[in-house]
Amino acid sequence: MAAIIVVVVLVLIVILIYNGLIRRRNEVDNAYGGMDVQLKKRYDLIPNLVSTVKQYASHEKELLEKITELRARAVSGSLNNDEKVDLDNQISGTLKGIMVAVENYPDLKANENFLNLQRTLNEVESQISAARRAYNAAVTDYNNGIQTFPGNMMAGMMGMERKEVFLIPEIERQNVNVKDLFNG
Repeated sequence: MAAIIVVVVLVLIVILIYNGLIRRRNEVDNAYGGMDVQLKKRYDLIPNLVSTVKQYASHEKELLEKITELRARAVSGSLNNDEKVDLDNQISGTLKGIMVAVENYPDLKANENFLNLQRTLNEVESQISAARRAYNAAVTDYNNGIQTFPGNMMAGMMGMERKEVFLIPEIERQNVNVKDLFNG
C-alpha cells in the first residue's frame, strides 16, 4: 500500500512539473504574440511615415531606404523570433534617426499628417515597450522553470532550451548628453 502511495505521489509531482513547464512555454509564446502584434502596427505605420517624410526630406534618402528595406524584411514572414527581435532593434534605431533628421525640416514638423503619424508612432512605441516587458517577464519565468531543480530534469527530457530576453541595444543604454541637446 505504501509503495502505491509513493508511486502516485511521484506521478503527481511529474505531472505538476510537466504542466508547469508547458504553461511557462505557452506564456512566453503568448507574450511574444502580443509583442508581435505591436510590431505589426509599427510596420504598418512605416510606409506612411516614409511617404510623408520623403516629400520634405529628400536629403534623407539613404535613411528612408534603410527603414523601407528593414520593414520589408520584417514583414516577409521568413524570420524566427530571435531574428525578429534583432531586426526590431535595427528598426528602432533607424526610426530614431528619422525623427532626429526631421528636426532639420520645419515645414515637415508643422505638417498635420506628419504630426498625427508621429503621435501614433509614439503610442505604438509605448505599447511595444509594455509588450517587451511582458515578454521578458514570461521568458524569465520560463528560464527559471527550466533551469532550476527539479524542472531542469524534466525540461532536459522535453528538449526545452533557454530563451533570450529582449535586450536594449548598447547605444540606447548610453547616457544622454544634455549639453548636445541644446547645441543642435
